[in-house]
Amino acid sequence: MAHSHTHHTHDFKGRNLLISIFLNIAITIAQVIGGVISGSLALLSDALHNFSDVLSLIISFVATRITKKQASAKRTFGYKRAEIMAAFVNSATLIIVAVILIKEAVERFIQPEIIDSVIVIWLSALGILANGFSVLLLKKDADHNMNMKSAYLHLLTDMLASVAVLVGGLLMKFYELYWIDPLLTIIIGLYLIYMGYDLLKASTKVLMLFTPEAIKVDEIVSVLSTIPTINNIHHVHIWQLNEQEIHLEAHVDFTKNISLQEFENVLEEIEEMAHHHFGINHVNIQPEYGKCESQQIIVQD
Repeated sequence: MAHSHTHHTHDFKGRNLLISIFLNIAITIAQVIGGVISGSLALLSDALHNFSDVLSLIISFVATRITKKQASAKRTFGYKRAEIMAAFVNSATLIIVAVILIKEAVERFIQPEIIDSVIVIWLSALGILANGFSVLLLKKDADHNMNMKSAYLHLLTDMLASVAVLVGGLLMKFYELYWIDPLLTIIIGLYLIYMGYDLLKASTKVLMLFTPEAIKVDEIVSVLSTIPTINNIHHVHIWQLNEQEIHLEAHVDFTKNISLQEFENVLEEIEEMAHHHFGINHVNIQPEYGKCESQQIIVQD
């Protein structure tokens, strides 16, 4: 039953991503044409961001499909990190797009241009509606999936950018404040950097096999060392394979030369404590007795 639920969840996510992809392709084309005709950098920057949305959504869609592939002899972990890699790529592109927008906006400040505000108003309103609908489609999955969160953030920031462009269009139409266009572009760019940085940092930590922030290695060693037959725990590695799996690998030195059956009992206890106290769901223990190797908790391999 669990497998069936996962299968339907992936199909649901894939369908929502496809809808969002087609919506953003339509918005991008409309805003590029409108931006060229109106001369609005903010509208063109919104179109560029929408195009990055299309790419990020395609990457996210492909990642959700690849993740379902089974493990094999050549890929023993399967494709479980596909969505983490998608989150990394998407957050990185979000920041790159932001830098490009800010650069263009600074140049527009130096050489301001008159803008057709009516086109800006209508197309930014279209962007708000389409991206708002896409945001609603992806919001639920974004709460517990890094890949979907990266796609969701792209769409959310683009919806907010469209709101800013709409406000700018109204100010240009009624007050002829054309400098508001590059100013809004810079604000949008800075916001994109702010939103993308945390996700980029989180996905990088997973890809680099860093210990999850919520887990303290010394605390784990302390808790597991309360098991009577354990002398010490050393050579510890803790990493996150993806958002569902946290792995613990360690050498355990025992106080006596226990049997294989006794080790199995201790291993079950270790697995239970690791899962209950720290949310670790994969444990790999190397048993030792009387070895003279380093007993440092962290060892550089």
